[in-house]
Parts: sequence; C-alpha cells; structure tokens
Amino acid sequence: MKALLAAFVVAASPVSFVAGHSSNGAFAEPGGTAGPQLTAWAVLGLRAAGAPAPGSLEYLRSQESSLAESTDVALVALAEEALGGRPEALLARLTVKPSGQIGPTLNSTMWGVLALGRASPATVRFLLAHQARSGGFAWGIGGQPDSNDTAAALEALRVANVHGAPLTKAARFLLTFENRDGGFELTRGRGSDTQSTAWAIQGLVAAGRTPPNAAFAYLARMRSPDGSYRYSAKYVTTPVWVTSQVLAALARKPFPLP
Repeated sequence: MKALLAAFVVAASPVSFVAGHSSNGAFAEPGGTAGPQLTAWAVLGLRAAGAPAPGSLEYLRSQESSLAESTDVALVALAEEALGGRPEALLARLTVKPSGQIGPTLNSTMWGVLALGRASPATVRFLLAHQARSGGFAWGIGGQPDSNDTAAALEALRVANVHGAPLTKAARFLLTFENRDGGFELTRGRGSDTQSTAWAIQGLVAAGRTPPNAAFAYLARMRSPDGSYRYSAKYVTTPVWVTSQVLAALARKPFPLP
C-alpha cells in the first residue's frame, strides 16, 4: 500500500503532469494541438524545476520559421537557451531600435532583454522612461500598468543590472496587487489568478525581495489532485501552461534561467 501511495504522489506531481503532455518533445494542452509557444513555457517550467525535456530542443528548432511575433521569438529563444542551445538565428531577429525598443511594445522589449541576456544603455533608458509614476509598467506605451508586465520588467531590469529606486518602486507597486486570499491579480478588481501570482513571485525574487508566504499558500490551494494547477478558484483552463508557470515560481527562479 505504501508503495502504491508513493507511486501516486510521484505521478501526481506538477512536473509529472507537465511532462506527461509531451509527444516527442512537443507539448499540448489536454485534447489540444502542440505548438512552439506552449512547448517553450513547458520547457521553462521543467528546467526551472530541474527536470529534463527530451526532444524539445529539436522540436523548437524545427518551429523557428513559424514564429512571427517578437515575443514568441524571445520566448522560444529563452527555452532553447534553458536546454543548452544557442539560438543565434532567433536572437538576431530581436533587433534593438535606436530608441532602445525591441519589437512593437514595452512587453516585447522586456522579453527581448530576457532572451538576449543583456540590455543596451538605450534599452535601459527606454524601459525606465516608461515606468509609471506609480512604479508599475504596462504592456504597451501609454497603457495602464499591470502586475504581469511589472513583474516582467523587474526580471528585465535585473538582467540590465539596474538597482535602486526603479526596482524598489516597481516591487512596491507589484505588491499592491496581492489580495486577501494571498493571490495576485492582473488588474484592479479582476481577482486573484494563479499565473499572475506566479509572475509576481518571479518578479519579486528578481527585485531581491522575499515573496509573501501567502502567495505560496494561494498556489497550494490551486493545486489539483492530478498535479496541475487551476487558473483560479473559479476557473480551470490551460492547465499545462498554468502549471508550467507555477513550476518556475515554486523554484523561485526568474527568467532567464541560469
């Protein structure tokens, strides 16, 4: 009986849940079609947890020509790097404009920095010039700051070796999105969700802050018996994607992975 119970616990782990949705290195949601974006997220989660992703590097390389958005290019490049690859062709597509911007948005600039593993002085100036007075960051120029983009900005600023007031202000702003249930919400009044909570944990770690224990307690309540994580208390959706993001947060590893 103890052996059976131990086997069930292993089978029901988040790592096993994510790994179980791979076919020859390509990941798909239950009943869904495999794609490079979800595969990249699964790879990042598994590698953050110290687990392998056999076949995924070859699959991602085979899909490089299908990537149209700069954020997808950066995401897949990050995953390939986490697998020990050298995605030179992808990184070459992340062109830094004279303004320092990478891609069409603030968000794409953050992802570009994470994938490149560095930021030019112009890119640092670009990001800091678009930090809101509140300390937060938005998805696009002139947009409303939210928790996810603020967390991503903190990870990018860490890569750029930015310290001091910008990080302090951003971390304080990010903490204002934590709700009484311990979870973080994407925008005001939306309610806590697992992915925003995972992003917040990664962002705070990147800023050198200790994430609230309540955030981890919230994630624990979102875990299902099969090892996956719910999107929120109300909804279950895209469990492979959600669980992959949680794995990186539980490992307390911001992007890019070492």
